[in-house]
Amino acid sequence: MAQKEQIKIAELFTLSETIAKEYLEGFTYPWEALAGIHDLILELGAKLPAELYDHPSEDVWIAKSAKVFDSAHIGGACIIGENTEVRQCAFIRGDALVGNNCVIGNSAELKNVIIFNNCEVPHYNYVGDSILGFHAHMGAGSITSNVKADRMNIVVKGEQEYVTGRRKIGAILGDWVEVGCNAVLNPGTVVGQRSQIYPTTCVRGVIKSDTIVKNTGEQIAKREKA
Repeated sequence: MAQKEQIKIAELFTLSETIAKEYLEGFTYPWEALAGIHDLILELGAKLPAELYDHPSEDVWIAKSAKVFDSAHIGGACIIGENTEVRQCAFIRGDALVGNNCVIGNSAELKNVIIFNNCEVPHYNYVGDSILGFHAHMGAGSITSNVKADRMNIVVKGEQEYVTGRRKIGAILGDWVEVGCNAVLNPGTVVGQRSQIYPTTCVRGVIKSDTIVKNTGEQIAKREKA
């Protein structure tokens, strides 16, 4: 299978798997969508059907079918989708659009994110200023680092350099990406669909689709299944 650099929204995501579909279609690159997540949630939340969603506090909407543990903190603006589970001591700081059938795990922290349906952030994760695609999975302890040490604006580095004009960008994970335990995704990391990051790996830049990234830094193409 040929590896392809996936950097555009249309290449990374199945847009039908998020209620942010129409919003995301208005951009070319995923980091362009990060600035408007707060207002997007307020707009979408006001339209959610009352028979399916509770509105327990200002700017927070939680699906009636979702399971939220009492010890979880959910700050606005936030939407928690249907059949999603928010586990013990999860810390949703705000501006989090979480899809259906997701897991936000114990002690996980979210801030300024779009999380597609069927995505799992299950154990001790930090996800900030990021977009996680359909069926993306973050292993225990894996995090997105969203600010450079020098506090300068982030440049996404792939086959070319993309000047973002943003100081904060975490990671962009395409559909079906697997991130191993205790991996660190450095600011502006973009991972193409179906790629796999080994545990304890430190990743930077654009990872092509269908790629395995080893903790030595080596990148190899995934084998096609027989």
